[in-house]
Amino acid sequence: QPSHTSNIAHFAIEAISTANDTPISQGRPELGGVNIRVGFHSGPVVASVVGNTNPRFCLFGDTVNTSSRMESNSLKNRIHVSETAASLLRVHAPDLKLIKRGPLEVKGKGVMNTFWLPIPGQDHSDYLNRNLSAIQE
Repeated sequence: QPSHTSNIAHFAIEAISTANDTPISQGRPELGGVNIRVGFHSGPVVASVVGNTNPRFCLFGDTVNTSSRMESNSLKNRIHVSETAASLLRVHAPDLKLIKRGPLEVKGKGVMNTFWLPIPGQDHSDYLNRNLSAIQE
């Protein structure tokens, strides 16, 4: 499906927004909302239903591992994207801005070029203040 990366990107943006709007504690509003980190990659996976007593739909493959690494190397309320996913976003969601994070040592993957997908409407100056250059198309 050509638009899968765009769909995931928009889902990620909404997930962060919804998490931030969800109070950590109803009785303690000063704690603010839930913070999450998000990361994604695009590539082939194998899917299967696993288990007899409690069957679950599972995804397997290097793409799943790379996505997990994008999330674990992300920061709170940010979307961290692999170079593969960023390339697809440039084609299928040109309205979304990408900010180059640069080369990053990723456990089990080596050095990868990665990108931030900023949430539209939020201040992005801190992305650039960390010596991260905006992608010029």
